[in-house]
Amino acid sequence: MKFLFIGNSHTYYNDMPHLFQRICEENGINAEVVMLAHGGKGLDYHRAEPEVRFNILYGNYDYIILQHLAHPFNDEELMFESAAEIDRYIQNTRSKKILYMTWEKKDNPEGQTRMANAYRELSKKLSGSVVAPVGLAIWKFTRSHPHIDLFDADGRHASPIGSQLAAYTMFSTMFSKPAEAKGSVNQALSQTAYETVTEFQKEDSAAVK
Repeated sequence: MKFLFIGNSHTYYNDMPHLFQRICEENGINAEVVMLAHGGKGLDYHRAEPEVRFNILYGNYDYIILQHLAHPFNDEELMFESAAEIDRYIQNTRSKKILYMTWEKKDNPEGQTRMANAYRELSKKLSGSVVAPVGLAIWKFTRSHPHIDLFDADGRHASPIGSQLAAYTMFSTMFSKPAEAKGSVNQALSQTAYETVTEFQKEDSAAVK
């Protein structure tokens, strides 16, 4: 299977797409990952990039993962417009869309609600898209395992363990199951990812009803 990650430093930090690839392969899924990521850039940047258009149209990807600017997160309309422009390319392919919900800064957990709601709204606007609620998984794991720091020293990016949780959340979002994992920490990460994805999707289903 082929996966295209489009984003910024929250995508490339700790080589998160490679962590995802490794998790897939540990679970019997042959995965090829490609990343288009530039620090400090959002989807408004990527919508104008020729390599984004070319990769989407001709890369024959199974999944395309879209991630917008996280810090600051203050212009939902720009995110909606930019994602819609990129989606016009995706609609001409067989690729499935994953919306990579990021997390608020370590000192602002209250801001996660706004970010989560924005990605929920974007999912409604982009037909067939599914949210990977990484940000919610970050805070869920932080509450249950306060001795494990999921944040880098800057308080904005993920630590290596935080990026591992992001990769597990991607896996559970795409394959609707927890990834098999080795070691107590990775097992806890995988279970948290799966629980967060399940809870998020149940909330969305209840809202529709």
